[in-house]
Amino acid sequence: MSLLTHLLACLFGMGSWVSINGLWVELPLIVPQIPEAWYLPSYLSVIIQMANIGPLFVTLMHRFRPGTLNERAVIYVIIGLGTVATFLLGFFWKETVVVAGVARSVPLLVLTFFLAAVDCTSSVTFLPFMMRLKSQYLTTYYIGEGVSGLLPSLVALIQGAGIVHCINSTQSVNYTLNIPNGSVTSNLQAQYQPANFSTEVFFFFLSAMMLVCLGAFLLLNYHPSVAREQPNSRYTNRVKQKTKNRELVEQKPMMDPYRPENQKPRSSFGTGSYSWMEVFYIFGILAWVNALSNTVLPSVQSYSCMPYGNNAYHLSASLAALSNPLACFIAMFLPIRSLLFMGALTVIGTGVGVYIMIMAVLSPCPVLVNDTSGGVIIVLAWVLFILTLSYVKVIIGVILRDEGHSALVWCGAVVQLGSLLGAVTMFPLVSVYDYFSSGDPCNTKCS
Repeated sequence: MSLLTHLLACLFGMGSWVSINGLWVELPLIVPQIPEAWYLPSYLSVIIQMANIGPLFVTLMHRFRPGTLNERAVIYVIIGLGTVATFLLGFFWKETVVVAGVARSVPLLVLTFFLAAVDCTSSVTFLPFMMRLKSQYLTTYYIGEGVSGLLPSLVALIQGAGIVHCINSTQSVNYTLNIPNGSVTSNLQAQYQPANFSTEVFFFFLSAMMLVCLGAFLLLNYHPSVAREQPNSRYTNRVKQKTKNRELVEQKPMMDPYRPENQKPRSSFGTGSYSWMEVFYIFGILAWVNALSNTVLPSVQSYSCMPYGNNAYHLSASLAALSNPLACFIAMFLPIRSLLFMGALTVIGTGVGVYIMIMAVLSPCPVLVNDTSGGVIIVLAWVLFILTLSYVKVIIGVILRDEGHSALVWCGAVVQLGSLLGAVTMFPLVSVYDYFSSGDPCNTKCS
C-alpha cells in the first residue's frame, strides 16, 4: 500500500466536516459579539438540517437518474464552495442586517447554510468516491473524518476559546442611602478569557484546511502513484499485472471470513452477501449510532460536563474528538465484521450514552458533582461513547464498501438521516421546552 495514498485519503476525509466542526468550537468567541447570543446554536442546528437538501438531491439523482451526476465535478464544487464560504466568514461573521426592525446576523447564517450544505453533501459524495481506491484506504478516510473534529478543537484550545475564569466582584448594598457602613456582598462572576488570536484568523485557518482537502483530492485523481492503487487502473501490461497480483494478495485478508465463497445471492442488495433483514439491521444501527454521536449527545455535552468544571468539559471535548480517529486506527488493524459484535458494541455505547444523558438531565447538580471522581467518570464516559460508536461506523463503512458504489451512497444518506432525526428530537427538548439547565459555572452550589 502507498503511504502517500494513505496520507491523501486522510487529508481528503479531513475536509468532510472540518468547517462545521470548527464553527461549533468557535461559538464561545462568536456568541458574545452577535445579536442572537446563545440562541445561535439552536439556529445553527436548524440550518444544518435544512442543508440536508444537498445529500437528498444527490441520493434522488443516484436512485432515479443513475450516472447523470458527475461525481468528481460535484466534489470539486462543494470543496470550492466550502473554501470560499469559510474565507468569507473571516470578513463578515459579525456583520448584521436589520430584518423586521431587529438586527440579525444574516451573513453568518447564510454562509453557515452553505458550509452545512457542503459538509452534509460530502457524506454522499466523498464515501462513494473512495470506491475508486482499494478498500484499505476507506479506513484511512474515516481517520481523516475524525481528524476534522479533532484538529479544530485543538486549534480552538490553543486559541483559548471557551476558557472561563471566575473572578471576584463586589456589590455595595444600601449605597443609595446615607449609611456610612453600608453592607458589601461579594460573589463570583464568569468571564471568558481573551483569545490568543482572533476569530477571523480561525476562519482563515478553516479555509486553508479546505484548500488542503482540495489539493488532496486533485492528487488522488491525477498522481501516478495513486493511480497504481486503483483496482481498475490502466497502465502497461507489466505494471497492470503486478498491480493485479498485489490486489489478490492484499484484498483477500480484507474479505469477511464468515462469508463463504461462491454462495448464492441472499438478496438483490449489493453483491447479495447479506439478507434483507441483515441489510435493515446494518442500516438501522448506522442511523442509530449517527443520531446519538452526531446530534443527540453532542447537543447536551455542555450540560453533562460543565457542572464538573471547565477542565472536565474541555478534556471530554478534546479526548472525545481524539477517540474518533483512534477508533478508525484500531479498525484499520482489527476489522471485526461480525454483525453480532457490531450489535454488542452498539449496546455498550448506547448504555454509556444513557449515563451521559442522565447526568445532563440532572445538571447543574449531577451525581458526584462535588467529587473529583465525578469529573473523571464523565470524561471516560465520553471517550468510551465516541470510541465504541466510531468503531461501529467504520466497520459498517467497510462492509458497505464491499457491496458496491450504490451501497456507499445509501450509507451517506442514512448517516444524514440519522443525524436529522436526532436533531429534530433534541431541538425542542433543549431549545423550546428547556428540559436542561446549565446553571452558573461560578456560583451554582449543590448540597
